[in-house]
Amino acid sequence: MPSYQLSIRPQAIVRILFGLALLLLVGSFTGQTLRFVFDHDHVFGLVQLFNVDYERNIPTFFTVMIALGNALLLFLVGLSSRSSAPRDSLYWQVLALGFVLIAYDEGFQVHEKLIAPMRGLLGPGDLGVFYFSWVIPGIAVVCAAALFFMKFLLRLAPAMRRQLLLAAAIYLSGCLGMELLDGAYAEAFGQNFTYAFLVTIEEGLEMAGLILLTRALLEYFAAEHVKLAFVPTPLPQPSGAPAIQPQSS
Repeated sequence: MPSYQLSIRPQAIVRILFGLALLLLVGSFTGQTLRFVFDHDHVFGLVQLFNVDYERNIPTFFTVMIALGNALLLFLVGLSSRSSAPRDSLYWQVLALGFVLIAYDEGFQVHEKLIAPMRGLLGPGDLGVFYFSWVIPGIAVVCAAALFFMKFLLRLAPAMRRQLLLAAAIYLSGCLGMELLDGAYAEAFGQNFTYAFLVTIEEGLEMAGLILLTRALLEYFAAEHVKLAFVPTPLPQPSGAPAIQPQSS
């Protein structure tokens, strides 16, 4: 019975993803320019549709899809490592679950619901870089994850470890590093055109980090010569009917 193999070209996929991300960032920045400079805050709904600081629009959908794609790839890496590195399989699966949660948070902005209770704990006064105070539990989660995955990372091949750390560093510089800067600016000057520009950088770094992770995982499959094969299932035959034999060429 014939089987069908899916050939993956990591560089081509990554170029397409980076191209789409750039288009979305340019679209968002153009919309914010129209909003703050030319006082057009709607433009047939396109400003909101492409604003990277809004939820449930095209940039959000794009980011969620990349995060879910990474979750699937991490899950597949975990499956493929059961025979070659069984003790690392669990870590890959935990990472896969983590990216499912990241996708959910990107889609529904769950982390923003932590801002009000955290501000209540911090008390009155200027918060500075902690104005968007969800970053405090966010930093704690990142530190805990770093401790949990440290030995796992040290066991990885150097090339894979470098790629994962680079992707993580770029992603975290956006979602945490830029968020600290955005918060300090928003508290001091409000959410104006400069703030919109900073948010565009933040979202760009997040997209870049996710795409670099996609590249690392796809290149893992290419390096390990892992191929996805699909074998069609024969249709059930009616009772008493002779089985269909493949024709010889």
